[in-house]
Amino acid sequence: MYLRIAFLTFVLFVGHVFIGSVWGISLIGDIGELVLLLCASVLFVVAILQAERLAISNTEDS
Repeated sequence: MYLRIAFLTFVLFVGHVFIGSVWGISLIGDIGELVLLLCASVLFVVAILQAERLAISNTEDS
């Protein structure tokens, strides 16, 4: 779940950067870009840590 949300926020960030570079407009500004990228990064880290925890618990069970 966290990985999907991270992917979505990253796609929104890339889409915003693309729109800004093609049409020269900024929809959410610099702070909005920072928040989107920060959310994507944090959610990605959370997803990876959850996957690691699951992998470790599966290794201990077998």
